Amino acid sequence: MASTYLTRTPGSASNRQTWTWSAWIKLGALGTDRNLFGAYAHSADNLKINIADTDQVSIRFYNNTEYQLGLNRVFRDTSAWYHLVFAVDTTLASGGDRFKIYVNGVRETSFAAANDPTQNLQMTINEATATQIGRFNTGAYFDGSMSYVAFVDGTAELPTIFGETDSVTGQWKIKTSITPSSAWGTNGFLILKNGNSLTDESTNTNNFTLGGGTLTKTEDCPANVFCTMNPLTSYYAGAWTFSNGNNTVNMATTSERYVVGTMGFSSGKWYWEQKYVSKSDSTFSRVGIESNINNTAPDQSTSGYGYRGETSDASQGMKVNNGTYTFWGDDYGVGDIIGCAVDMDNNKIYFSINGVWQESGDPTSGATGTGSAFTIIDPPSGFYFPKIGKEAAATGVWSFNFGNGYFGTTAVSSAGTPGSTPGVFEYDVPSGYEPLTTKGLNT
Repeated sequence: MASTYLTRTPGSASNRQTWTWSAWIKLGALGTDRNLFGAYAHSADNLKINIADTDQVSIRFYNNTEYQLGLNRVFRDTSAWYHLVFAVDTTLASGGDRFKIYVNGVRETSFAAANDPTQNLQMTINEATATQIGRFNTGAYFDGSMSYVAFVDGTAELPTIFGETDSVTGQWKIKTSITPSSAWGTNGFLILKNGNSLTDESTNTNNFTLGGGTLTKTEDCPANVFCTMNPLTSYYAGAWTFSNGNNTVNMATTSERYVVGTMGFSSGKWYWEQKYVSKSDSTFSRVGIESNINNTAPDQSTSGYGYRGETSDASQGMKVNNGTYTFWGDDYGVGDIIGCAVDMDNNKIYFSINGVWQESGDPTSGATGTGSAFTIIDPPSGFYFPKIGKEAAATGVWSFNFGNGYFGTTAVSSAGTPGSTPGVFEYDVPSGYEPLTTKGLNT
């Protein structure tokens, strides 16, 4: 999360020429300078592995001269977990082999910038300088998620130490058991293997501490990817901001706009929650689903279905589709949690407020659609997506829980009954419904 970082200062010096850093990451904020790993002694002696504001990944060592290897490719998929491996060995004769970067098991060969370190160069690593994860010196915080963060001291490892190709899907996947080719080395470590644990699970005891911010444990992981809101939605007003791994949306004052989630669906039964965190005026927010994600204002097409609170009638909410507003359900406001259950097998959508299904709705009623807000049409684009939208010059903040168990950095107060697929929600998941995750979609 933004302003969160981890830190450890080595108790003794070790190899400053040869090492490997590996991590699985899921991006939150885009277009900002974000540090993943490094050490800062002073302005003329520092090392960093980062994602620049251009969304390009690089490794940089500065010691009056900047040595770097930066990739041409950009990293903007906020729905995916990336596996990054940086293998460093300045003792090698070939300059082009001293910095190596692997993405999802494949060595990168296209670079925006390359200045090979000199042979046997000593870097700002494995000395009495704080090692930081998620920050560089005092800024460049990483917003997103990390898992299985590993450091091997003294060996430039191949990515096959940390990941492997799935024999069925052909996809690169995490190795839950990591054994370096030689040894972990004096300052080697493996953290964030089990949720948000900072306990070193290598053969060492090189534990990290939380330097600042809030470290949360999410159900979202490389083996089960959760939906988030998508800052790349084309009908998105650039003044809006995203945080907490793109699960919190700050709807800044602009014209009518909306954003959608990173995962779509055309069949099945799906459940998620969103909490109305704050507002500064009459927001007229709408939550629901959308199929047309390119050029239509929220709920102004036949394929947009929403539930609006903060109406002129303080006792009633509104449902809206194709620009038509109808009083429906109760009004909602700041502090309320809105549940959304979408039954694509029977083309029905239901909304709840703080666990109470509106209009006596029953998401398990099947084709009868008891208390459903709409009978939805088949998605024109092939898929529906979770959506948040608002009207005119209004502001507000919403936090989404797609099953990761948090609204922002606050855990659900009392987890309800889950579905068959892992996911933690404030309220009971209706029978037969799944969280919007890769495992849920596969189910």
